[in-house]
Amino acid sequence: MKIGISLCGGGARGWAHIGVLRALEENNISPQYISGASAGAIVGTMYASGKTPAEMLEISKDASIFKVALGGLIDIAMMPTSGITRLSYLREILEQHLPQPFEFEQLEKQMFISVTNLNECNYEVIQSGNIIDAVTASAAIPIIFKPQPIGDNMYVDGGLVNNLPVEPLKSICDLVIGVNVNNNLYEAEVNNVLEIAQRSFEIILWNNTKDRLRQCDIVIEPEPIFEYGLFDFGKIEDIVQYAYECTKIQMPNIRAKIKEMELHVG
Repeated sequence: MKIGISLCGGGARGWAHIGVLRALEENNISPQYISGASAGAIVGTMYASGKTPAEMLEISKDASIFKVALGGLIDIAMMPTSGITRLSYLREILEQHLPQPFEFEQLEKQMFISVTNLNECNYEVIQSGNIIDAVTASAAIPIIFKPQPIGDNMYVDGGLVNNLPVEPLKSICDLVIGVNVNNNLYEAEVNNVLEIAQRSFEIILWNNTKDRLRQCDIVIEPEPIFEYGLFDFGKIEDIVQYAYECTKIQMPNIRAKIKEMELHVG
């Protein structure tokens, strides 16, 4: 049976996908098809390249991978005109850990990456060509990171328009798992500028995620991680662990659904 998994974006919370994948792998559930946006594109691509959840967690512990994001936030607070930073460090990390020549065809699993085309005001799903260009484009959070050029157009965070790209999976998979890491719970206080900006971005992400979750056969939402902010990169180990534990709790239902679908496909 062909199993696909769609990993949404959500800033630092997107690293929860590592914990979800760890729990699935421990139960011999290995999706062959992966789609992702933003942080989901980063984790999904690492997984599609053959990296284990444990290896991905070790990579994420390298705090310097987040310096460019945190530096961008500091620049914005101190001098708005200089608050746009590059994604060169992310490119370096990807170049260190992905198989050369950095093409989609070199991955062990099939990967689909959601990006937002600034010029055409729409999303695209990339599945061929240079994988690093696609991932950095998908992770280019507006204002913080510079738009990324691909061909004649400029691209930013795929989550702006399609944060859970289930469409390519629905056409080729017998069962689709959707993972949501976006806070859609009630927030009593949204006060300062950073909190307002963060909540506004969460609203954008959630409102183009929720309808696509309904298209998934299995939905995994590790709610304990919702208490963490988009930029809580220093809490990644906690985020991953919570997601792992939540997925383990849900595993009986996940396995039952997979068995049901196997009987249907068979």
